[in-house]
Amino acid sequence: MVAMTTWDPAQYLRHAGHRARPFADLLARVPDPPGDRPRIADLGCGPGNVTRLLADRWPTAHITGYDNSPEMLDKAHVDHEGPTPGGGRIDFAPADVRTWVPPEPYDLIVSNATLQWVPGHVERLPVWVDALAPGGTLAFQVPGNFDSPSHRLMRELAHSARWRDRLGRTLRHEDAVRTPAAYLGVLAGLGCAVDAWETTYIHVLQGEDPVLDWVKGTGLRPVLTELGEDAGPFVAEYRALLREAYPAGAHGTVFPFRRIFVVARKEVA
Repeated sequence: MVAMTTWDPAQYLRHAGHRARPFADLLARVPDPPGDRPRIADLGCGPGNVTRLLADRWPTAHITGYDNSPEMLDKAHVDHEGPTPGGGRIDFAPADVRTWVPPEPYDLIVSNATLQWVPGHVERLPVWVDALAPGGTLAFQVPGNFDSPSHRLMRELAHSARWRDRLGRTLRHEDAVRTPAAYLGVLAGLGCAVDAWETTYIHVLQGEDPVLDWVKGTGLRPVLTELGEDAGPFVAEYRALLREAYPAGAHGTVFPFRRIFVVARKEVA
């Protein structure tokens, strides 16, 4: 049985600027929710830093961030919960996105780099669309880089003779997300007007082993959780592979990162 992943908010936030940019790009395409005081849900809110961007965009909104990580929620409660300057409010609550059913109608349900962690998330889309108020929106972005060296090398190492007994069932696979066209087809079939696209960001990272530092906050977390204090040898092998795949250059380490975006607006009945 694969252990529930343990998250480290401080490690995750080390690349907060790069990680927040896709969410900002997603929000730029989201239409304003209906009503003066929209109700918004943020699925997989993490430490709450991008949830705050929702309040910046819609100052009167009541926003609830949902996550299943106690560590992330603790950070979010401390740093971001409470009234907002525009008269709205941000709060946070525990929830498992795999089974979350909206407890009330929402004007916007948004998710940032979370659904790739949710097997069968496509089957949850009808439930969430059904909970949208007329004219409401479901918007999400997910990484689309599961065939990139950072993830492929991690999987290959996990399935090598040395590690397969402990890690053979630990990592996500390259089919963790769908194509933009596939998401469009599902959501259009649910009666939504859909805007779907993909973008490859060319991040330039600084410091020693910056790609390793990046994935320690996200994709490598299941391995670190499973191996615990025994993770050192795996990390050392993986570090060597990443150094070859992503060599440092004169201006930093170039880290291409493909992401998939979907904005689906429910039609007004």
